[in-house]
Amino acid sequence: MTQPLVAIGRRLARYPQFLTLGPRPNLDDYPPEHLELIRQADTVFYPTELLAPQLAALGKRLFPSLACHLLEGDKIKQTTLFKLLGLPHPRTRVFYGRQRQTILDHFSFPFVAKKPRASSRGRGVFLIENQDQLSAYLAGNKVAYIQERLPIERDLRVVVIGFEPVCAYWRLPPEGEWRSNLAQGALVSFDNVPPAAVELAVHAARAADLDEVGLDLAVVSGEPLLLEFNVKYGRQGPALAGIDVVDYVARGILAKRLPPARSDT
Repeated sequence: MTQPLVAIGRRLARYPQFLTLGPRPNLDDYPPEHLELIRQADTVFYPTELLAPQLAALGKRLFPSLACHLLEGDKIKQTTLFKLLGLPHPRTRVFYGRQRQTILDHFSFPFVAKKPRASSRGRGVFLIENQDQLSAYLAGNKVAYIQERLPIERDLRVVVIGFEPVCAYWRLPPEGEWRSNLAQGALVSFDNVPPAAVELAVHAARAADLDEVGLDLAVVSGEPLLLEFNVKYGRQGPALAGIDVVDYVARGILAKRLPPARSDT
């Protein structure tokens, strides 16, 4: 008897080929037969952050990968990863405790401050232009994540699935807004996306074992820089290009293209 394709998260729920169990914080809430299916599965799809580390410890193959789950939503860990891999990234420092008093020793106004964890869709990102704005940011964030302000008017999103570029587009902020998130009203352009930026995104995804991810990049003086990445990336941009990323993933799994072969590069 063929083992079913077991998924925890609901991303693939519309496909009957997958048995979507749903995330449950208490394993006792799964019926015994579902727990046994999880135990027997070679690969678990969309394991969620609740179960990904434990399933990886049991030797399960995960899609998206364990790295995707461990690094999602944590800008500090992502910056550390980029630096360890030697990937181009804006000048960034993290300040803890009394170190926060030294921010202006390292950065001059204006600069960018971000909520270091659990922020997305442009929320938790601040342009700091004076001391009052810095004080307000510090009042709400015990750990300060500070990044240089880049001379850009737009940024790039590159969706990489199975270490292949699926969609790449510029995000252009609306008038009066400096953030380029689509959730903040940014526009999408597919024109003249630089190949070097797409190549960097794919290289970063391979190097970090991020097998389904949306990477954000800036282009400064013709050179791409990695900003951050999101595993729970938006689908609006790809949809404007006529790409249903969930269907792309489902078809890739059923065709055994996903999960991708592990890469050592």
